[in-house]
Amino acid sequence: MINDNEKKFSDLGISDSILKILEILKLEVPTPIQQKTIPIAIAGEDLIGVAQTGTGKTFAYGIPMLQRIGLTKGQGLVIAPTRELAIQVEESLKKLGKQLGLRTAILIGGEALDRQLFQLRKKPHIIVATPGRLIDHLKRRTLKLSPVNVLVLDEADMMLDMGFAPQIKEILDQMPAERQTMLFSATMPAAIVKIATQYMKTPVSIEVAPPGTTVAQIDQEIFIIKSEERFEHLLKIITQYSGSVLVFVRTKHGVKALTLKLQSLGHRAIEIHSNLSLNRRKTALADFKAKRERILVATDVAARGLDVQGIELVVNYNLPDNCEDYVHRIGRTARAGTLGKAITFATASEQPEIRAIEKLINKNIKRTEFVKFSRETTAPSGQRTNQRTSHGPSNRPSYKPNQERKKGTFRGMAPDNKNKKRTFTKTPFRANDANERTYGFENENREIGRSPRLSGGKFHQPSSRQSALHQFSPRQSSARPSSSARQSSAYPSSPHRFSTRNRTNNKPTGFKK
Repeated sequence: MINDNEKKFSDLGISDSILKILEILKLEVPTPIQQKTIPIAIAGEDLIGVAQTGTGKTFAYGIPMLQRIGLTKGQGLVIAPTRELAIQVEESLKKLGKQLGLRTAILIGGEALDRQLFQLRKKPHIIVATPGRLIDHLKRRTLKLSPVNVLVLDEADMMLDMGFAPQIKEILDQMPAERQTMLFSATMPAAIVKIATQYMKTPVSIEVAPPGTTVAQIDQEIFIIKSEERFEHLLKIITQYSGSVLVFVRTKHGVKALTLKLQSLGHRAIEIHSNLSLNRRKTALADFKAKRERILVATDVAARGLDVQGIELVVNYNLPDNCEDYVHRIGRTARAGTLGKAITFATASEQPEIRAIEKLINKNIKRTEFVKFSRETTAPSGQRTNQRTSHGPSNRPSYKPNQERKKGTFRGMAPDNKNKKRTFTKTPFRANDANERTYGFENENREIGRSPRLSGGKFHQPSSRQSALHQFSPRQSSARPSSSARQSSAYPSSPHRFSTRNRTNNKPTGFKK
């Protein structure tokens, strides 16, 4: 009996034509997921494959799909969660079937529909698509799923995390009943089990490594640092390594800011995130693969499906939102049996996240503490330290929504003194040197007004358009003065009347009679 470690592709029931292509690609020994998956998939059975990232899952379903399509004259469909992963899958399938006359079509967002329609008119053997664009073609009736007899859901757990569950169900409902379904994932959440029981026929479950398993060749380390010192430590790290560096940042705006900082210091850095157009993302990946750019700064959009050989260092500039994403991030290095390094930046208050990652991978990660853990710097789980106050300076009291305020006070006003009551004295209108009227609340040595425009320590009245609204002195009644009072000679000279400026000659004018 042949040992699993001694098996070759020729022992898995692969056709001679595909074996010749594998020899040209210098592939002789299959990976563990390929050894277990290919014979079952060639037999036409439904299967669920669970394996860590970077283990050759694309060829694990690509080889049997190519062989079955050649025998049954059907069509294959691969659904991937992101554009980058879809592009990567299509490139791998082209390498495998180009010499056999394989025709492929890729349906992804951000690309012109005319080009995709041109590919569909050629009747491709395999279609690689993202869920959103695939449904778009189905609604336009430019694509029918009736010829599809082999379906692959790649990175199914990521698709569900991204909220594609309704789209996946809609696609599966339109698929023909007689088909082979293969589902590949890095983890096995309950949602995937539900899909398997509803849309698959007694699938065979293949689990090469438990969920959360990392590649043994990766040297993992965590730097405990201050949040404001991340960039300084990153500069020190990238000078210690000479190879390609992949930096993961939590947000798209953070990616852009960090890339600009690195470029300003002369580093060959480039960014990739979902805000970029498809052409710019393709160009960024191509430049990084060709070593024209040394540092790639990315969000988790590149955590899966990025197959770049020779990435020496992966830096987690921020901890990921999900523990599972940590495994996919560091899986971009140490591919194809090479060695790799993964460094993660964390603050002293992120102990719970670190413990959750260590629990998932079942391994204690080496720590280098630039900031010691302490009770003062460590916050309980679910809380954050150094929280900002939403009311600005400390001398501005914050009022609760249901808290009553004393009459004559306004939200955000400062009291006379901490030991005194919060009282404010109303002052009448007064004319300044520019013959303008001001109005405010005087409190000892300072004057606080309603208008946001401040000049010379006093708040001036609004513009002529705003002051056209009838406003009256707080000493007068809130009722509108009578017409007789407005026409009287005493009324225009009242010190409490608002005065506005004419926009043309910039001179004070009164109300129109």
